[in-house]
Amino acid sequence: MVKGRVLVIAGSDSGGGAGIQGDVKTITSLGGYASTAITALTAQNTKTVSAIHSIPIDFINEQIKIVLTDLGADCIKIGMLNTKEVIEGVVEAIERYGKGIPIVSDTVMIAKGGAKLLADDAVESMKNLILPMSTLITPNIPEAEVLTGRQISDFIEAGEAGKELLNYGSHAVLIKGGHLESSEIVDQLYIKGKSFKFESKRIETNNTHGTGCSLASACAIGMAQGLDIRAAVESAQKYVYEAIKTAPGFGFGFGPLNHCHTINEF
Repeated sequence: MVKGRVLVIAGSDSGGGAGIQGDVKTITSLGGYASTAITALTAQNTKTVSAIHSIPIDFINEQIKIVLTDLGADCIKIGMLNTKEVIEGVVEAIERYGKGIPIVSDTVMIAKGGAKLLADDAVESMKNLILPMSTLITPNIPEAEVLTGRQISDFIEAGEAGKELLNYGSHAVLIKGGHLESSEIVDQLYIKGKSFKFESKRIETNNTHGTGCSLASACAIGMAQGLDIRAAVESAQKYVYEAIKTAPGFGFGFGPLNHCHTINEF
């Protein structure tokens, strides 16, 4: 039985590991229904993003409108919004057609291979428009550094950044610790007045392309299916950990996850 509807507003990944493709695989594998509004097309593989093609803002907003006024959504997942104009347009469309729907925002800025996915002049728009409307944001360490202006070198500083990001108005902040040097990965969840830590053993692998997209989408479908934020994050982390552990090993760079490990083999 399909349970939970998630509208994904994000960019397309031609390699299939991240972006819209990774999001749809994640949501489907966790028993939900994914609809999409594509914000940009990327030509990318496991090694690089070679080109980005922007989608006209009017068309992005038309996708959001046409989905929400018919199919509806129990949660919205926001991924790559590459310019401030796109951010402004998406926020306007959500406020018009998606008022009251919980939002999980993956603050996408840099691809796994290092390509910049967010224009420099769009950072303030993300801070002032996307963060305040979000139920949960999921920045990694480099993204948290950009958003706060802090240098983060350990888990304590990551936690301080998480608390600071709450001041921008999102209900909850999940600071992902994977970029810190440690044998254990510690992700920290901050909800107003509460904090939680999630620890996992680091898997030594290059098969991590799409990890952030997939984690945010797994959180979104968990919330769409009725889980509270903490439970949705915990469930999402277990899903992504197994997806990394059983990754197929495709490509010559940062390989994709095994999004479909939840599906029984025939």
